[in-house]
Amino acid sequence: MSRSTNVDLPRRGVDWNRGWRAFGFVVLPLASRVLRLHIRGEQNLPQVGAFVVAANHYTTVDPIAVGLAVARMGRAPHFLLKASLLRLPVLGPILRRLGMIPVERAARGGGDPLAQAGALIARGGGVVIYPEGTLTRDPDLWPMRGKTGAVRAALGAGIPLVPVAHWGAQKVLPPYGGTLKIVPRQVVEILVGEPLDLSPWAGQPMTGRLADEVTTVLMNRIAELQGELRGETPPAERWDPAQHGQSEFGRP
Repeated sequence: MSRSTNVDLPRRGVDWNRGWRAFGFVVLPLASRVLRLHIRGEQNLPQVGAFVVAANHYTTVDPIAVGLAVARMGRAPHFLLKASLLRLPVLGPILRRLGMIPVERAARGGGDPLAQAGALIARGGGVVIYPEGTLTRDPDLWPMRGKTGAVRAALGAGIPLVPVAHWGAQKVLPPYGGTLKIVPRQVVEILVGEPLDLSPWAGQPMTGRLADEVTTVLMNRIAELQGELRGETPPAERWDPAQHGQSEFGRP
């Protein structure tokens, strides 16, 4: 199934609270003037109950594309965001009201983002997590090595872990800056994969080794989906910044 979106509005009331409805009817149509989404596989996103979406991350505008796609599929997207964004005077309270989850990138203390995500999941909400934790360092924009948060959240709660790949947002804004291009409206392809089969690991203790193993499977699946969108074969192994002397955050 595929959908080309012109006006991006929520179609039903599933987990759309008052704040989300106001946001959806004001902001999403404006964002749709910048991005034209082609969504495939939307039947793979659960319409009822909690879920974790794990998506690739290669430009600072791609959360808009993924958020629009999740909204078009009838669910309210809740992201793990840099805590600094939630401390901004005007934007911060709005993001908190929408259920965004702060993540501290430095050792500043504060709440556990996975615990906060778990509270949202317990209420039947959906969480969007970028397992890479930052923009990919892969020079060809393939998904790189992932962190284990998405897997821990999904396995810990026994809920669907949905891999999502997208391609085209780099035409709006290249990685790490550049010229923002909003005219003409750019097409972003979204491919929603079937929920990952987590049954081989269900009921096992959540060790670091297990979380790493499942995360590798997840990132390989996201790379396969992106390869389908690009019409290319992804690299056999995910890019590891540590092996290339690159930093974990900020510019590589």
